Amino acid sequence: MLTQALDKVAISLSALCAIHCLLMPVVIAIVPSLIALPFADERFHLVLLLFVLPTSVIALFMGCRKHRRWNVVGWGSAGIVVLIGTVMAGHEVLGETLEKLATMLGVSLVVVGHTLNFRQCRSSDCPH
Repeated sequence: MLTQALDKVAISLSALCAIHCLLMPVVIAIVPSLIALPFADERFHLVLLLFVLPTSVIALFMGCRKHRRWNVVGWGSAGIVVLIGTVMAGHEVLGETLEKLATMLGVSLVVVGHTLNFRQCRSSDCPH
């Protein structure tokens, strides 16, 4: 149960990161004064990553101890590596477009990993 809850949290945080990445430029263009708020800062991605990282590691490894499908850890780990690289490089190195694409790729990989983990944990709970 804890693993499934952590999977849901990691998926939600990843979705929040994607939404933030895609919508923040539009929102700031419409209401420029929002740039002063903390969630408009680039460090918002770092803060989200600091929550996604431990949540993902715990959920994926706990789940894989249960269902033994280690490719699930591979999907999630690949996404985390992409997200860490993207946050470290930032738009100064990658440029705005590549940063967004890399973030979307990383988020997608994390979501795939957690979705697979969630499904595998549920099916291994089933007494069939």
